[in-house]
Amino acid sequence: MEKRFTFGIYPGGIAGTDSSAELTAGKPDIPGEINRALDILQPPGSEFWIRCYTAYYGNGASKNHNPENPGQYIRNGRKMDLVIGYHSMLGDIDLFTRFVRQQVRLYGGALAKIQIAEEPNLHGIPVIDGDVPNVREALIRGVVAAREEARLLNLNVLTGFNAVPNFNPEDDFWKEIRARATCTFHNSLDYVGLDFFPDVFHPVPFENIESGIKAMLNHFRAVNLKEAGISSRVPIHITENGWPTSDERPEAKQSMVIEKVVRTVYEERENSNIGAYELFSLRDSDSKNPDIFCRFGIMRDDYSTKPAFNTFKSLIAELGQ
Repeated sequence: MEKRFTFGIYPGGIAGTDSSAELTAGKPDIPGEINRALDILQPPGSEFWIRCYTAYYGNGASKNHNPENPGQYIRNGRKMDLVIGYHSMLGDIDLFTRFVRQQVRLYGGALAKIQIAEEPNLHGIPVIDGDVPNVREALIRGVVAAREEARLLNLNVLTGFNAVPNFNPEDDFWKEIRARATCTFHNSLDYVGLDFFPDVFHPVPFENIESGIKAMLNHFRAVNLKEAGISSRVPIHITENGWPTSDERPEAKQSMVIEKVVRTVYEERENSNIGAYELFSLRDSDSKNPDIFCRFGIMRDDYSTKPAFNTFKSLIAELGQ
């Protein structure tokens, strides 16, 4: 029997940026339109993950809840992939782990998985966690806290963290994870997420995308995760991937790139132990804004579909287990 391969999507439009503005602005979500789109993408009777974000900012406070009220999208076999970012400059990790436990209790059986921290090995992006003090310790202890709370509540929830590709041998992120990790952490770790965006921030010829993805996945598994002491038995989940459109980035090519990426990831699922793919994102935050961060959607901001919507729907129906 083939290993299960689960699909998911971030259903909102708001996205992080590489500027101090932190998040894109755009039209508010229309929950009815989002649910209709999710019902179309999800094959009947299949599991489908809805990626949701919140971030802890210290002293028990959180913000950047995207999408708002995520429970309204949890129906028909859909479950939540909850990202709990660590953005506290106070170093209050005990309060952070309490917040993690609160989130597990809040969403309970709606949860499929929990990700602790958002891209903690990425630097220079204000909305991302990589430059936050103590984020690596928060990652370790947050994964353990999420697993312990799920067990207390008898919930079947996957716990893990994510990262971005890193080919710099001088970077100490993976070495430090190895140094800080405990047996309890390794026993609590169900997956490691990978965010990657080929041909978005650095141009890649279309004919090189497949080979580039295979090389990147191999490096992530054989170099990065090995350096952290993470077993090859721990699956990789593709937690964010997408290709934005613009006047210079045609919608037809978005469809082609997404199909190439998904099929390549699926082909490599045995070699690299990959268990899931989640698309970023369902809709644009602002389809008239030239900033590519506003236009990652496979739908426009009025919920009309781009060609990639039907492409993704067909891929889920064909490849989802």
